[in-house]
Amino acid sequence: MVKPSYHTMDVKILEEKACYQGFFTMKKLSLQHKLFNGGWGQPLTRELFERGEAAAVLLYDPTLDVVVLTEQFRIGALNEPSPWIFELVAGMIEPGESPQDVAIRETQEESGAVITELTPICQYLVSPGGTNEKLHVFMALVDSTHIGGVHGLSNEGEDILVHKVSRQQAFEAVTNGAINNAATIIALQWLELNIENSLNNVN
Repeated sequence: MVKPSYHTMDVKILEEKACYQGFFTMKKLSLQHKLFNGGWGQPLTRELFERGEAAAVLLYDPTLDVVVLTEQFRIGALNEPSPWIFELVAGMIEPGESPQDVAIRETQEESGAVITELTPICQYLVSPGGTNEKLHVFMALVDSTHIGGVHGLSNEGEDILVHKVSRQQAFEAVTNGAINNAATIIALQWLELNIENSLNNVN
């Protein structure tokens, strides 16, 4: 069984202060944690990018064997050949919301599709060396016949183009690097591994 050697109680927060407060928060922490060989380590200073939790959904049409992906500009991809990224439908979880609530809402906002049932894929820490962001990933079955167009909330600066891509083409895009973000790669690989179960749930 895989389990961690220590837990949150084995970390001492000595000092915490906000370095930046905007759309996101950057904190500076002074801390100590237990060492694998026993005792406590020296005080460390670390910056933490507080991004919170988000939910993402892979939309799959089992009848047409098509996945629905979004394309939008991402500031973090400016050094890539194109900063327009193919992604899952996704959104940040606000206080009082569940990951499922956000998945359903964002699917409507970003693709126009209406979903009611979600299959959990996984949840993971995006980059725990510097941020506390956690992503909850789901799959939802859809009828993609009337899905398409440009979506998003203009007041949030969203400009989201919806694509319908065959499952085979989507997985080829993972293999050749055209799809290059973790959540989409994870979800599509999960679909390849679970395609028979996904289709059986429809029948």
